[in-house]
Amino acid sequence: MTMLDDRQTAATAWPPAYPQGYAVVDVETTGLARDDRIISAAVYRLDAQGNVEDHWYTLVNPQRDPGPVWIHGLTSDLLESAPLFPEIAAEFSERLDGRVLVAHNAIFDWSMISREYARAARVAPVRQRLCTIALSKELALPLPNHKLESLAAHFGVVQQNAHHALDDARVLAEAFRPSLHAAARGGVRLPLLECLPLTEWSDSPATPRVGYQSSYGNSGGTWRQSKKRPACPHPNPGRYDRDRPLKQGMRIAFSGDTSVDRELLEDRTTEAGLHVATSVSRLTSLLVTNDPDSATSKTVKAKSYGTPVVDEAAYSQLLRDVAPADG
Repeated sequence: MTMLDDRQTAATAWPPAYPQGYAVVDVETTGLARDDRIISAAVYRLDAQGNVEDHWYTLVNPQRDPGPVWIHGLTSDLLESAPLFPEIAAEFSERLDGRVLVAHNAIFDWSMISREYARAARVAPVRQRLCTIALSKELALPLPNHKLESLAAHFGVVQQNAHHALDDARVLAEAFRPSLHAAARGGVRLPLLECLPLTEWSDSPATPRVGYQSSYGNSGGTWRQSKKRPACPHPNPGRYDRDRPLKQGMRIAFSGDTSVDRELLEDRTTEAGLHVATSVSRLTSLLVTNDPDSATSKTVKAKSYGTPVVDEAAYSQLLRDVAPADG
């Protein structure tokens, strides 16, 4: 961003609904699964207009194999003397508290962070997140793909050490600031999503809760993987009609990032007597997505079939009053 861009943004009223501060976050992990662990974390704190206030970085001992060392470069020897997550949770919280969590593919970073807090029997002080991929879509940036390196190149930000949490967070902070100012100048609504912390805990692997840790300690507890759901007992009554409630038996598909853990949302759907569809077809009653303009296969098919689409908030309201199946 140039000084002229800064002056142009300053000359216009900053959107009053925009957040008062941001925490740009990057975490490196042992892998991508639900039972993987954070091995390093970095936070750049930014003020309301995206200016850097300070930054913080730490290694974290995952108490397990570090995973793809060839990607993140963090070996077991390097991590052996690092603090455990519970030992850095308070300082991490201080960096996050009262700020919107900003990350590239934010659902991943938020999921890993919230699970680590749950393992430590704590709650992450994050109420909203912003994904820079979603923001780049809102701004219609001419990017060849949604990789961090492409966003950085668009704004002339030089990556020095890819897959190092501190450098990735720096790069994202430097790319986020001009994105934020572009959004402010254009009056763009920021794609903020609610962050619901993982507050329920079970020490018994026999009674796991959706999206929550089922055991803790040296056994390296596991998170429940996606499950095969029982067949819906009700016939499909057809497509959702916006003037009527949902009806038991309707086929509901989901696409993209959701505020509520996806498995929990799907469980609520099943409990309401609805069918969770893994894909969109002509038989799909409704597609639930917070990003209806994305080019995912589900949203593209929904548009081609004329399938009704609602966002997560509207769907949550519809779930409160599902009509019984015919007969």
